[in-house]
Order: sequence, then C-alpha cells, then structure tokens
Amino acid sequence: MSDIDHRRLLLPALAPLYQRLAPLAWPLVRITCGATLIPHGWGKLVAGGLPGTAAGFARLGLEPAYPLALYIGCLELIGGTLLALGLFTRLVAIQVVGFMAVAVVHVHWGNGFLWTKGGYEYPLFWGLVALALVFKGGGPLALDRLLPREI
Repeated sequence: MSDIDHRRLLLPALAPLYQRLAPLAWPLVRITCGATLIPHGWGKLVAGGLPGTAAGFARLGLEPAYPLALYIGCLELIGGTLLALGLFTRLVAIQVVGFMAVAVVHVHWGNGFLWTKGGYEYPLFWGLVALALVFKGGGPLALDRLLPREI
C-alpha cells in the first residue's frame, strides 16, 4: 500500500520509483544525521582538537570544560556512529538535541540566524532532525529492530 497520490503527481509515471525508494527516506535522514557528527568527534578525539574545544568551552563559561569537551567528542564520534547504524537511536538523539540546543543558545545565537555568519541555523537544523529521530526512532532499517525493546 502506498501513501503516494498518483493523481497529484505532475509525472505519474514516477509513482513506482517513489514507492520503491520511499522506505529508504527515513534511513537516509538517520544515517546522514549520524554521519555528519562523526568527523566533528574525530577531530576532537583523534585529531587532537580536544584541548582547543575545551578552551573554547571555558571561554563560553561551559564548565567543567575538559570533561564536557570529552563528552561532546564521544557523543559526536561514538553517538554519530550509533545513529548511522540505528542503534540506541532515541537515547543518542536526545543527547544530540541537548547538545545542539546549547550550541544554539550559548555559541551561535549572538551571530544571528544565517550559518554563513556563524549563526544558529546549522545547529538548530540538526537539533530538529535529531528531535525527529527521538520522535520516530531509527526506523525499519535500524539495528534497534534487533533489540527486544526500544527506548
């Protein structure tokens, strides 16, 4: 059964393609959200960026800066990997929501909306995507489906 209304399509011949690809839409969102976090965590934990991140947190008054930077690096690297895999999706996603809320309010708010000017557009967007993951979970192609229960 499809929720595609063939009558509304400008090119109704594309309906079979849309129907075939629709189950991949939610995994694409989840995988993209997780995969986007991974390089940020890698930079902090593996490529030596943790001291700079901690110093930046301290300048913003986010203390204890070093443990917080370590937590965020782990959330980005390990949590991003878990999101991409769809494992413990809601648990990781709610932490990303909190992380992005702090980034919006404490880091980017003063720069206005546009990300091109250092504004809060980018973390707000990813925070809302993570919130959608909290609401819906990992979806049918997530490893969460192999667990006996989900959060």
